[in-house]
Amino acid sequence: MNKLLLLLVVFFSVALGINAQTVVKMPFHPRLLLLRGEENAIKNAVGSDSVLALVHQQIMKKCDAFLLEPPVKQIKIGRRLLDKSRECLRRVFFLSYAYRMTHDDRYFQRAEEEMLAVSAFTDWNPTHFLDVAEMTMALAIGYDWLYNRLPETSRKIIKTAILKKGIEESLKDNYNKWQTWTNNWNQVCNAGMTYGALSVYEENPALADKIIERAIQSIKIPMTNYGPDGGYAEGPMYWGYGTSFNVLFISAVEKVFKQDFGLSAMPGFLKTADYLLHVTGPSGLYFDYSDGHERGQINPAMFWFSGKQGSRNYLLRNEKRYITENPKSLANERLLPALMVWGAGQHLDAIDIPPSTMWVSKGETPVAVMRSSWTDPDAVYVAFKGGSPSTSHAHMDEGSFVLDAEGIRWAIDLGMQEYESLESKGLNIWNNSQHGQRWSVLRYTNRMHNTLTVNDSLQWVNGSAPIIQSGNHPSFQNAVVDLSQVYKGYLAKAERGVALIDNSYVLVRDEVETGNNVATIRWKILTRATVEIKDTHTALLIQGGKRLTLKIDGPEDIRLQKWETPTPASYDAPNPGVVLVGFETKVSALTKTVFSVQFIPEGVKPGQTIQPLQYWNE
Repeated sequence: MNKLLLLLVVFFSVALGINAQTVVKMPFHPRLLLLRGEENAIKNAVGSDSVLALVHQQIMKKCDAFLLEPPVKQIKIGRRLLDKSRECLRRVFFLSYAYRMTHDDRYFQRAEEEMLAVSAFTDWNPTHFLDVAEMTMALAIGYDWLYNRLPETSRKIIKTAILKKGIEESLKDNYNKWQTWTNNWNQVCNAGMTYGALSVYEENPALADKIIERAIQSIKIPMTNYGPDGGYAEGPMYWGYGTSFNVLFISAVEKVFKQDFGLSAMPGFLKTADYLLHVTGPSGLYFDYSDGHERGQINPAMFWFSGKQGSRNYLLRNEKRYITENPKSLANERLLPALMVWGAGQHLDAIDIPPSTMWVSKGETPVAVMRSSWTDPDAVYVAFKGGSPSTSHAHMDEGSFVLDAEGIRWAIDLGMQEYESLESKGLNIWNNSQHGQRWSVLRYTNRMHNTLTVNDSLQWVNGSAPIIQSGNHPSFQNAVVDLSQVYKGYLAKAERGVALIDNSYVLVRDEVETGNNVATIRWKILTRATVEIKDTHTALLIQGGKRLTLKIDGPEDIRLQKWETPTPASYDAPNPGVVLVGFETKVSALTKTVFSVQFIPEGVKPGQTIQPLQYWNE
């Protein structure tokens, strides 16, 4: 095919704020992320940076393993084909990268085989459109990166699949409701469709223009949620999903059009990498609120953010750790070649220390994170949240927190339960109305989070818990959340403050006021530690040879106790090795009460007087 210079149609130019007289030069293949000749920058980086060389080696090793595996097959799990789409994306992205780096024809042939196999699927499961989005991106990257090597017969099959099973399905009203959604679906689906449109642009420029224009306008909807300061409502695991595809989208558009149409300048977006940095504790575990997993993992998008603002290589502290400490796990990340694209030219031998040990966001799901040190692996760390159960993928975990000390996660969040384990039993876990089936799942409720439960009742779905004050003082990092709305009808007022004191221990203080009725309040945390109750107000937590004291300052009638984690329904996941420790107390009507709980690592002696929340930042 001859090289084409394509002029965006006038309506597209006006809609995107481009001068209508501007000629946009569409690069010839390859045009997605990495133009022809840009491989040299990656090769130079591999030769000069041992950390990036380790990533490259893991990609190549996995490609050699792919040579021995059969192509992905069209097998759904429940209502999803998503695991097959993701595996196809991983294989095609890795193999296409390997071919561009080496010109070894084995990698090309294996990528071609994979693309032809999924092109022959009857469909890519448009009823769950994430499946289509990731499959379309997989074929778009392979078609574009391998275009000059693909025979015409294969080109025709692959581009027809991209158009018919990908792009055109997104034009059907029953499959494209994600265009107006505020969550990761919007980001992933718009990215996938745009990659498809850019890869086959010559085939139908008008259709491609329509898809790209639609995406640039639509993706702004979830991007508004990064304001004002970079928080992400759906938690760190879904940050890794939604934000990564958002960055893939911006990076591809910017490569082709030499601008990103103002997307990266949207409030909070360039700050959001600080969110992921801070919600990862010294233990290497995420603050895994909402649906998500605890274990941190490599995120290639962090290299894009770091490169976008060259003075922020501190964003890569955790990424370097993942690479050097567990390189074999890297190949599980299907977007890993993007790390090499965005990371080339960055130097990972010396990583700066982040400028602050505390980070607070006040968006849809406000979060406050505090730590004693960035360089001490035994640092004390506490992360704390507000928000609402009504947000996407949310749990009833308003007021919950996690805590690290001495390299151990002491107060834990159980995270998500795999969706198929619930959906296969007939549960509609996406109905998050107050009486929706989502809240019949134990892990999703406040009963199984490190927050209050009042009268054994659920938090209110439509309630919201804002961070109402915070302070980053050298010896008293702190934040306060107003929980009153999520306990409406049970408590007249509820505020929780969390503080890191003297960089050595943590205080959690609850100030509660009952309404016209007696309230039974349960205070608890979940832990994997062995719990020894020392007296009515003191417990010792033991884990990994380390010790942490939990000490209560509150009403005399409080009695610390521990409970095994229940599994009351057949569909609830078991939680072996996890116990709850805390107390339960009855509070009379129209009464104010206070619970202050200190978490004290071994050898630490608390020295500050506990003050009411209103005085914390005076």
